[in-house]
Amino acid sequence: MIVRNKLEELRKERGITQEELAEALEVSRQTISSLEKGRYNPSIILAFRIARYFGKSIEEIFIYEEE
Repeated sequence: MIVRNKLEELRKERGITQEELAEALEVSRQTISSLEKGRYNPSIILAFRIARYFGKSIEEIFIYEEE
């Protein structure tokens, strides 16, 4: 399975840095970087917080694909 996301795209559209997003979500900047690069899948709680922050559904941000 592969989980892609639109986090970097959404963050840039909003004009905020990884640091600013990390602060708003109460995670480290490294967490945001790892999410954007696809090296880390968020917990369900963090996924909900990200979705709420951007005013979108989880499915609009995180795309699940079966190989």
